[in-house]
Amino acid sequence: MSDVREKVQKWLNSQIDNHAKEQIQELIKDEDALNEAFYKDLEFGTGGLRGIMGIGSNRINKYTVGMATQGLANYLIREFSDLDQIKVAIAHDSRNNSRFFAETTARVFAANGIKVYLFRDLRPTPELSFAIRNLKCQSGVVLTASHNPKEYNGYKAYWDDGAQMVAPHDKNVIDEVNKIGSIDDVKWDGPDSLIELIGEEVDSAYLAELRKLSLSPDAVESEKNLKIVFSPIHGTGITLVPKALEQMGFTNVTVVKEQSTPDGNFPTVVYPNPEEAEALKLALEKARSIDADLVMATDPDADRVGIACKNLEGEFVLLNGNQTGSLLIYYVLRRWQERNKLDGKQFIVKTIVTSDLIHEIAEHFEVGHFDTLTGFKYIAGIIRDLEGKKQFIAGGEESYGYLIGDFVRDKDAVASCAMIAEMSAWAKSQGMTIYELLIKLYVQFGYYKEKLISITKKGMKGAEEISQMMAGFRADPPETLGGSKVVRMIDYKASVDKDLENGTEENIDYEKSNVLQFFTEDGYKISARPSGTEPKIKFYMSVHVPLASPEQFDETTKKLDEILESLEQDLMAK
Repeated sequence: MSDVREKVQKWLNSQIDNHAKEQIQELIKDEDALNEAFYKDLEFGTGGLRGIMGIGSNRINKYTVGMATQGLANYLIREFSDLDQIKVAIAHDSRNNSRFFAETTARVFAANGIKVYLFRDLRPTPELSFAIRNLKCQSGVVLTASHNPKEYNGYKAYWDDGAQMVAPHDKNVIDEVNKIGSIDDVKWDGPDSLIELIGEEVDSAYLAELRKLSLSPDAVESEKNLKIVFSPIHGTGITLVPKALEQMGFTNVTVVKEQSTPDGNFPTVVYPNPEEAEALKLALEKARSIDADLVMATDPDADRVGIACKNLEGEFVLLNGNQTGSLLIYYVLRRWQERNKLDGKQFIVKTIVTSDLIHEIAEHFEVGHFDTLTGFKYIAGIIRDLEGKKQFIAGGEESYGYLIGDFVRDKDAVASCAMIAEMSAWAKSQGMTIYELLIKLYVQFGYYKEKLISITKKGMKGAEEISQMMAGFRADPPETLGGSKVVRMIDYKASVDKDLENGTEENIDYEKSNVLQFFTEDGYKISARPSGTEPKIKFYMSVHVPLASPEQFDETTKKLDEILESLEQDLMAK
């Protein structure tokens, strides 16, 4: 507490405004609250900042945002010293205070002599990525906490290729941010002349690129009346998804009225996360009432999309991120093949915790495939490394994020919605629903089934518990999981791949990351990873078996569910 009180006094003695000082004085009355707000500095990680909004060094507020921006500005000035004018783009989502934080960021950049392109109002994260490339900026920032609860906000920093930063720039920016020792080190008020508002002109350029992704215009024309229900869940998707669907040729799109207005309180959901069934409840109710074909919902910054479709009994079911990603990549690769566009120079990318069904699909179409650490910046990194040598077609991660084409360098729910709708129209023109198409994939490539367990551990104590859980798995790996012997472990933090049967080790060529993966003799894959954006530890489980025919789908599903349940019990017992 002495360290905390020293830090509190430092803030009180700085040039913060009177309202901020009053907030700190209130916190001083509650020792636990004061400790949580100041026990550490909110870490500027490789993806930027994310945290609970409020006063304090461990919170998202004007001052932590300003210090992060000053550090980023210092690095840009050093890195691009040869340019007459450094340029950045800034966007924000619908969260409370996001516009204020975006304007704060713009003024700090301008105070450092940096030209700012600031969106007039809220826009999706993928459009920020596009704007950086389109306007030839050196960096960019989007103010968003993605799908986190309403009390959160965040600050994501991008490099000149439109992707979130990777080495060496990520670590270098962190170093510069850490050098900002005081709020008084920040240059706060830049001239308005360096801040230019942007909007519709960037929308038009982005949508023009999106139109080029279409692979089945004839199918869309024949199925243009496909009944689509869309929800932006009170976020930025409302600005572009309906326009994207309209320009693709779809004429029967119903937007969920109750969730169409941007609102940082997210009044109709517990969490604005399309991974959660509860977030799609209103969309599903609307879909049932109009007998829709497809349901789609995007998160607040429109980089993730969740979907629902009808199963074999005509009931709406939610597809998970592995299923949607596998369907999308199959559709895109098949249509590329049918249009004679595959020449051996294309590739797809997924993350290490995403379904290996995607690799099976890529192998079938003789398309290159890569695995990366969790985080779309790593997918973007491979795109950048292979630019001019090979052509990126599509990529995805199990957490509902997908990218088709390379004009954006982050996951893109706007383009994904357009292509999911086109895929649905194509499947319908082939006499199938996308659910039937999914089962067809399982018969052809094997039935892969995944399950995610997330355990929330909040606060300082929770962070320590998560650390202890990972340490326990490293020191004493499980001997069996789901009744199957564990034969291999990959430790991405230690950069080793261990054969647990003969004790041999091989080095792996990945950036170090706090991830463990266990593989069993029956082909089960279990990954353990603390979340980088939420106070959670996540366990990703994947099992697969052959599926002889569509008629055996239900029976095989039951078998795989039993294995997954057994895996979960073993993990929780550990």
